[in-house]
Amino acid sequence: MAPPSKYSPEFREEAVQLALKSSKPIAHTAREIGMNPETLRTWVRQHEREHGRQDGPLPVDERARLKELERRIRELETENSFLKKAAA
Repeated sequence: MAPPSKYSPEFREEAVQLALKSSKPIAHTAREIGMNPETLRTWVRQHEREHGRQDGPLPVDERARLKELERRIRELETENSFLKKAAA
């Protein structure tokens, strides 16, 4: 069993919000509040996963949507190019 955290949930949430709102790197913010940078980085990643902000790979449905939109853009660019040539 893991030992209880030495940080309260309130401190954790405040630290995550500070890191997210700050323009400074997470490591710098962690040092300012006196904690391990990797701990804060882990908390921030967990917060982003739970609240929909994710830097990792896109979910399958979003990848499919993105692929479809890119295909449609190429299609429209081709049509646009053709119409420009026809109008000239």
